[in-house]
Amino acid sequence: MTAQASDADGRVLVRPAWLETTVSAVFTALGFEPADAGRIAAALVEADLRGVSSHGVMLVPMYVERLNAGGVTREHELDIVHDAGAALVVDARGGMGQLSSPQAMGHAIERAGRYGIGLVSVRNAHHFGAASRWATQAAQAGCLGIAMSNTTPLMPAPGGAERLVGNNPLAIAVPTEAGVEIVLDMALSAVALGKIRMAASAGRPIPDTWATDPSGLPTTDPEAAVLGMLLPAAGHKGFGLALMIDVLTGVLSGGGWGDQVRPLYREPDRPNDCAHLFLAIDPELLGGAEGFRQRSSALADRVRGSAPAPGVKRLHLPGEIEAERAEHQRRHGVLIERSGLDGLLEAARAVGAVIPAGGVLG
Repeated sequence: MTAQASDADGRVLVRPAWLETTVSAVFTALGFEPADAGRIAAALVEADLRGVSSHGVMLVPMYVERLNAGGVTREHELDIVHDAGAALVVDARGGMGQLSSPQAMGHAIERAGRYGIGLVSVRNAHHFGAASRWATQAAQAGCLGIAMSNTTPLMPAPGGAERLVGNNPLAIAVPTEAGVEIVLDMALSAVALGKIRMAASAGRPIPDTWATDPSGLPTTDPEAAVLGMLLPAAGHKGFGLALMIDVLTGVLSGGGWGDQVRPLYREPDRPNDCAHLFLAIDPELLGGAEGFRQRSSALADRVRGSAPAPGVKRLHLPGEIEAERAEHQRRHGVLIERSGLDGLLEAARAVGAVIPAGGVLG
């Protein structure tokens, strides 16, 4: 099968079900149980559906390389290291984050049902993809959900010229009367490193506010940026919050922090050793779930109904654009980078996965 461009900027329109089946086939061929392979595939494809392609199927070749080299394991069960009732410390045993994270958040939700709040700290973990998926898992269960992770150092301290802290993603999802309407998902760099890698693969320049070259000077060259440093969102504020997430994940759990967290795209035989934190808060703990949902719905309505600036037709909640994009792309096909599709197909062939026909639309 050969990828064919479906639009002028080098993206390809494919069937979401075909994409998920193909990704699942790759991980099944790598020795995962079909159910686990399906969970990994669903998480990656959801990111593409939401337009967060930096956490989508473009990651498959990297995951395949690390699995083959031993830098990530095929473990799928968590070890409970410490149980304090409302809080747990668990060990992911170096397994795929798309398998350990739903289990960890599941524990947090269950503990929130018992104690009003559930906190699960995860060490010896691996990249978990889009943080919003795990925060939303809690919100769909009626809890306020929070998910965060540390990453390998990518950003300097203000005024510094050394990678010191990761861009450390944070997601918060809020249930309302209409479902899960408010979903914040952000990395603490100006952009995720995956977006810069996508630009490098596509041969596109980047804004000079995204990253520096290795010497610390701002650059529009994505190849130089990959070798350099990401710039924090909001300067010292983004750096400070990223540093605190390193504390809440790696330092708190007894897992990796700072440069103990290894790069995903180098040293594929070494564990990533990142750490995560999952938090579920049951609104009943603070006076009742029904009242909370009513108030969160009123907040959502207030944002949507606030006065727009001249020329602006509509205001959006955090996560609303991504949710609408996902719904549209489920019906009409998902746009992914041609380089991402080619990488997926190459990885599938390399592991001997069966690639179904009929994936490319148009």
